[in-house]
Amino acid sequence: MFFASDNSGPAHPKVIEAMVQANQGYAMPYGADALMDEVRARIRDIFEAPDAAVYLVATGTAANAISLATLSKPWDTIFCATQAHIQEDECNAPEFYTGGAKLTLVPSDHAKITPAALRRAIEAEESRGVHGPQRGPVAITNVTERGTVYSVAELTALCDVAKQYDLPTHLDGARFANALVSLGCSPAEMTWKAGIDAVSFGGTKNGCMGVEAVIFFDPKHAWEFELRRKRGAHLFSKHRYLSAQMLAYLTDNLWLDLARQSNAANARLVRGLKQIEGVSFLHEPDANMSFAGWSRAGHQRLHNAGAAYYIWEGTLDGTDQDEVLTARMVADWSTSDDNIDRFVDLVRG
Repeated sequence: MFFASDNSGPAHPKVIEAMVQANQGYAMPYGADALMDEVRARIRDIFEAPDAAVYLVATGTAANAISLATLSKPWDTIFCATQAHIQEDECNAPEFYTGGAKLTLVPSDHAKITPAALRRAIEAEESRGVHGPQRGPVAITNVTERGTVYSVAELTALCDVAKQYDLPTHLDGARFANALVSLGCSPAEMTWKAGIDAVSFGGTKNGCMGVEAVIFFDPKHAWEFELRRKRGAHLFSKHRYLSAQMLAYLTDNLWLDLARQSNAANARLVRGLKQIEGVSFLHEPDANMSFAGWSRAGHQRLHNAGAAYYIWEGTLDGTDQDEVLTARMVADWSTSDDNIDRFVDLVRG
């Protein structure tokens, strides 16, 4: 019963097999391997973007931080939701890699910022001349850090506001596939057709061992990203092992199949929990992550049985067995129905 994170699940066997195959013989380093040529071609085809610049790194933090550094200047501010991953979980990596650009946190509803809130935040900056930060990129997380998903219309509206101020937009897609299958749209519709300029296209949380793609729809950013990736120590010498993972991930729509599995697992978990009196949700789950509250007694039963998930609000220790504690639960592609049902039964007691 492991619902702590989709980072914690196993890599898919096809990804492991691809890495074993890539381990045969020799290949040129630093992204000059033949597998990377295939990856680049497939991503361009999937995103309907024949001129896109495509790169691989090993971590989501590197993908986000180096992308944002490429899109901003050290004296800029990056606009993002209060609960954005770059704010909550990247240890100031964007500030570090940009050389000092700050984050301006935009108030959000269920971790989603609105065009009106974004406009207010943008208007409040670049208003003090040399004494204040200049307006920089708009960063959007989809799936959000609270398990909600921006619709294509919502993404387009945010990008429209950014374009009115001539600001670039970045999409943190660590769970890109989960958002995509939730929306039922195409990768192009969720990105450049909506106005997104750059994407961190995640693989690690969805069945890969450790690989993320960075996509710039305007190749003018390519050379600067390459320099920043090298200078930031994220250019892999034995790059073929990144390429092999991503190629397996993209082959025969494995990336979409795995996202459907993890989304379906979370949906089953949500259905079960909603049938239990006293269980409440902080946000309506749209993909493979959910936040729900129930009694301390239920949490203690789960922990005693070995369940792994995060207590988001409250503490497990305490004497009031009826006090409601909130949990964060994330399903991955390998989550089984049996483990979901057992988890729900323990909450029910």
